[in-house]
Amino acid sequence: MSETAARIQDLGRRARAAAIGLARASAEAKNRALFAMAEELLAARNGILVANARDVEAAQAARQPAALVDRLRLDDKRLNAMAEAVRSIAALPDPVGRVLREWTHANGLKFAKTSVPLGVIGFIYESRPNVTSDAAALCLKSGNAVILRGGSEALQSNLALTAALSRGLTRAGLPPDAVQLVPIADREAVKLLVSTEGVLDLAIPRGGRSLIEAVASAARVPVIKHFDGLCILYVDRDADLGMAEQIAVNAKCQRPGVCNAIETLLVHRDVAARFLPAAGKALLAAGVQLRADEAALEPLGGAQPGKVVPAKPEDFRTEFLDLILAVKVVGSLDEALTHIATHGSHHSDSIITADAAAAGRFLNEVDSATVYWNASTRFTDGAEFGFGAEIGISTDRFHARGPMGLEELTTYKYVIRGTGQVR
Repeated sequence: MSETAARIQDLGRRARAAAIGLARASAEAKNRALFAMAEELLAARNGILVANARDVEAAQAARQPAALVDRLRLDDKRLNAMAEAVRSIAALPDPVGRVLREWTHANGLKFAKTSVPLGVIGFIYESRPNVTSDAAALCLKSGNAVILRGGSEALQSNLALTAALSRGLTRAGLPPDAVQLVPIADREAVKLLVSTEGVLDLAIPRGGRSLIEAVASAARVPVIKHFDGLCILYVDRDADLGMAEQIAVNAKCQRPGVCNAIETLLVHRDVAARFLPAAGKALLAAGVQLRADEAALEPLGGAQPGKVVPAKPEDFRTEFLDLILAVKVVGSLDEALTHIATHGSHHSDSIITADAAAAGRFLNEVDSATVYWNASTRFTDGAEFGFGAEIGISTDRFHARGPMGLEELTTYKYVIRGTGQVR
């Protein structure tokens, strides 16, 4: 057995023992631990920021994309937000032990369908160290132990963060092994984590397509996938164009390197000549490069090197995660729906229109985890949904779809009470 394989098995054994302890923990005990974890994050502020600075410096030296460096970077504001997110999860109802359904058999047996933790979750993710505390807090509140495997570019940050989180668990009297980090940058560790029998009950990969496909291919446990965020905004013929412009700028520019930012703008041909000149100007002023199809080029003022360029077919299949936006003019709602079904990633899509019938068709027919009417796709986020945080945004069609909060990290069992019944 290799050293890496032995370490993965050890992590699994310790996580399994911790999960047993967590399953017995009361809501009050878990909440005390969450507050202690938040306090330890802030108490370790200097060490965490120093570790993060090393990661950022290494990423910049390796000429990583600016969007990745932005996702990687921590500062006082982001660390404060991380601690607040952990505290906010303590304020949410405990998802464990809920009675989902009750009924009585004709013979008097009493049935109850009750929520229980999943067990040990393996969470594999890239770049964003703030996800470390979100995942740890959500798993703890839902009674699960978690083994974290962040990207190698954030290893120093994640080591510092998990050490602080484990100190919080110890302070609160809960098993510190409930939150563990795979401290190995080798990609073989990911394969072993998801394929070694008995280590995990569920794997959740969150990152680029290559990571998710690698995990799904190697896993011997169920996998909930957080696939591409190729989000699309459609401006209908009956849209309020001022609203549409504001939403387009927000959905693309507020934070372009995240999965709920739009990557494609579809515009109905009846409003393209009125909408695109002003919207294009606003997007360009925000630093967006527009990759426009032939019908969109003219109202955008024609090709402008580095700013407005003719789109290639692959631009409408690309998650840019940057200040780049593909723009296409469509002839009808049906054409927009077909484009979304063909090129979208089933993550988050939005229609801007005053036509309730058109909006109804869009909301019913677009098969995405979240669909919007007259709103920015940037709201696809666990905190915005009232979940406190999220462990990912599932694009699968399982019980967990869209932002995954506490409920999605539980399963259920049937509890049957009798008085001597036999069959």
